[in-house]
Amino acid sequence: MRADDGADAPDSPAGDDRAAWEQAAGGDVAAFGELFRRHAGAVWNYAYRLTGSWSAAEDLTSSTFLTAWRRLGEVTLVNHSARPWLYTVTSNLARREQRSLGRFSRALSRLPRGGVVRDHAEDVAGRVDADRRLRVVLDAVATLPRAERRAVELCLLGGLSTGEAAAVLEIAEASVRARISRARSRLRGLLRDTTLNALTAEEL
Repeated sequence: MRADDGADAPDSPAGDDRAAWEQAAGGDVAAFGELFRRHAGAVWNYAYRLTGSWSAAEDLTSSTFLTAWRRLGEVTLVNHSARPWLYTVTSNLARREQRSLGRFSRALSRLPRGGVVRDHAEDVAGRVDADRRLRVVLDAVATLPRAERRAVELCLLGGLSTGEAAAVLEIAEASVRARISRARSRLRGLLRDTTLNALTAEEL
């Protein structure tokens, strides 16, 4: 999957996700495939912006939809859209994976270091640079207070509306807007001295 797969597709009309979700919960594989078609590109993009890694985004997208398939009968959709719930699953999986990677990295750091031959193929150079630039922003986002970080993940990184984020976070929409405003100010300060613009000025 690529970063632009499905990213420009318009949101489904209100009610469509709920109908497809209910059909899928009843065992309709085609209905679940339609949900995947509608949202997989957006989930991939969100996972990529959370992790800064193409391969991690692929894995998280697969895991998110596997979780969705297993929990179809347990979930009530927000505003008839599956996307807010899918984003919540993706962010939870990403945090769990990050904790696991941290433990793995600490274990590796205790091992003897040998010579490593890196592959510098030109066809991956752009991807590596994009990952590196995004990582700078993600590192800054990680320093935000938890409440602001969750709002940033859902709205600035995930592209949810403040209303959708408010439903996911179970707070007032005005509170989401306030958290986004405070987070933008913090992020501008943190990123002021870097030229690595992984997000546009408009997004921050």
